[in-house]
Amino acid sequence: MNEESNINLNIDKCPHCGEKLSPWQQILLNVDRVLVCKNCWYRIIIDDINDDNPNKSNNNEEKA
Repeated sequence: MNEESNINLNIDKCPHCGEKLSPWQQILLNVDRVLVCKNCWYRIIIDDINDDNPNKSNNNEEKA
């Protein structure tokens, strides 16, 4: 694993309902990049910016 994948985003609450995430939920979110809030069942997804950029630039070049 590279250092970029180990970056901790410090998300400590659900962005939808504001429920505080437990330390274990924060670890799961940083490892799996996806977590479902136990309070409101909102799916928290962390997108990796580095994975999206190469695909978007290739799609723009193909359309042009």
